[in-house]
Amino acid sequence: MTTEPATAEAGGVRATVQTSDGWAITSAILTVTDASGRQVGRAMADGDGVVSTGRLAPGTYTAILTAAGYTPSARTAIVTASGSAELGTLRLSRLPGSDLPATGRWTIDPAHTSIVVAARHMGLTTVSGRFTTFSGRIQIADPVERSSVTAVIEADSIDTANKMRDDHLRSADFLAVDQFPTITYSGVGIVPRGPDQWTLSGDLTIKDVTKPVSLELTYLGLRVDPWGNTRLGLKATGELRRGDFSITYHQVLAAGIDAVGTTLRVEMDIQAVHGDQLPSLEG
Repeated sequence: MTTEPATAEAGGVRATVQTSDGWAITSAILTVTDASGRQVGRAMADGDGVVSTGRLAPGTYTAILTAAGYTPSARTAIVTASGSAELGTLRLSRLPGSDLPATGRWTIDPAHTSIVVAARHMGLTTVSGRFTTFSGRIQIADPVERSSVTAVIEADSIDTANKMRDDHLRSADFLAVDQFPTITYSGVGIVPRGPDQWTLSGDLTIKDVTKPVSLELTYLGLRVDPWGNTRLGLKATGELRRGDFSITYHQVLAAGIDAVGTTLRVEMDIQAVHGDQLPSLEG
């Protein structure tokens, strides 16, 4: 049985799902089973956290609410002759995990952050490069699902440990850095996938093209450095097609294989410091 977004249709089991702070959990799933344990309804919450199944036969059912990163909750739903049961507002508690970072501005620390991009070469091996000059900010919101990220990368800082290849990547065939000196990313809103696992939705701009690119985040926790600064750690991964950003250079080999892969994988190890700027002392 497929999962459908909630609708305004009358009938069925209906609930409003929120965090313990009263914010809508848009990723919540409502599953309804009958007395024998058979699934008879399943639906996904809408943007307001409202979730509703289709009309059901009168009787007693079990309603189970789940959302990635939250403790599941089960309720008894008594469907009346109208074919409906209203559960009201239900609040889910976040699953135990790492302490979430404090709200406010966090500044990405380039000295302890890496941005690596990898592509297949001749269909045989993976060639990786990294960007060495960049800056960024993370805004932790309350609730954390409304957090945002901005980053600016200097396109000509690409480094694959091969000057000839790097010069080619900087040329009009690829990044055209003389005309488009920066690569930008702006992400707003994260959806939990599990304890310390999130998906960030955002827009990536390369050259003069902006496309949606999602990043899978793993939150690595908090640490206090020797100078008393609080730092957070994140692992971020994503994939994109270079053709989507007008990077269409290709050299086809005799076997019909593109010398440079069309799909790029991005991996970032991110460390950010709480505050509007980096501390003057670095370790």
